[in-house]
Amino acid sequence: MNNKLIWLFIISCLFLSRVTVAQENEKTTEEITVETAEEKEVEAPEKNANKEKITLALRAGIDLYKPIRTQFDNQFQGIEFVGDLKVGERLYIASEIGSEKRTIESENLNFTTSGGYIKLGIDYNMYNNWVGLNNDIFIGLRFGRSIHTQTLNNYLVYINHHYWDTPVTESGFANGDRETLSTGWLEIVFGTKVEISSKFYLGISLRVNRILSNQQPDNFGNLYVPGFNKVTDENNFGASFNYTLTYSLPFRLKKKVKAPEAF
Repeated sequence: MNNKLIWLFIISCLFLSRVTVAQENEKTTEEITVETAEEKEVEAPEKNANKEKITLALRAGIDLYKPIRTQFDNQFQGIEFVGDLKVGERLYIASEIGSEKRTIESENLNFTTSGGYIKLGIDYNMYNNWVGLNNDIFIGLRFGRSIHTQTLNNYLVYINHHYWDTPVTESGFANGDRETLSTGWLEIVFGTKVEISSKFYLGISLRVNRILSNQQPDNFGNLYVPGFNKVTDENNFGASFNYTLTYSLPFRLKKKVKAPEAF
C-alpha cells in the first residue's frame, strides 16, 4: 500500500506540473493587457490612494482518496474535509477535519479503530506565480488531535505448547471497547495545488507525522490512530497522504492606509 501511495503521489505531481506549465504558456499573451490595466489603476483619483484592497481567498473541499478507498476496501470507512484561508501574499491558515473506521487483522489479533480527528496549521506557498495564475507549491505544518475508540474483536491465546491448535477467543477478558482515547501529533506537509478550472483546485500532499502524546488503552496497544495511520512500539513516526478537490470563495476587505505626512 505504501508503494502505491508513493507512485500515485509522483504521478500526480507530474500531472499537476504539466497543467501549471500549460497555464503559464496561455497567460504569456495576456501580460500586455494586464500591464495596461495596472497603469490605469495608477492614474486613479487621489481619494482612493488611502485605501488598499486585500483579497482573502477561502478554499474548501474534500479529500478524494478516502471516499474512493471506502468503496473498494471493506475494512475501511473514512471521509475528510479540507480548507484553507489566504491571509497573506504567500501564507495560508489550513485545516482538515475527518473521521475513520478501520478494521485490521494480523496473525495474532483482530481489532477495529473508530473516531474523528482535526488538524490545524499553516501553509507557505513557495511558487512564484505568473500574472493571472494562482497555483501553489507549498510546505506546511499541522498539529493534529484524534478522539477515538479501540475494539479488540478477537485474538490468539498464547500457549507454550502446540499439542492442540492455538485457540482464538472472542469473549476473553481483553475483548471489548477502549473508549475515549486521544492521540496528538505534529505533521510536516509537502504538496501542490493547481487551478484546473475557474475557482476549482486539484491538490496532492504528502505528510510526515510525529506522535507527541499517545493515550494507551489497558491491556492493548494503540496500534492505529484516525488521521495519523499505523502506530508501532518502536517508532513514533508515520506518514499519510491526501488527494483533494477544493473550491475557492474569494472576498475582499478594504484596509486603510495612512496618507503620507506633509513636511
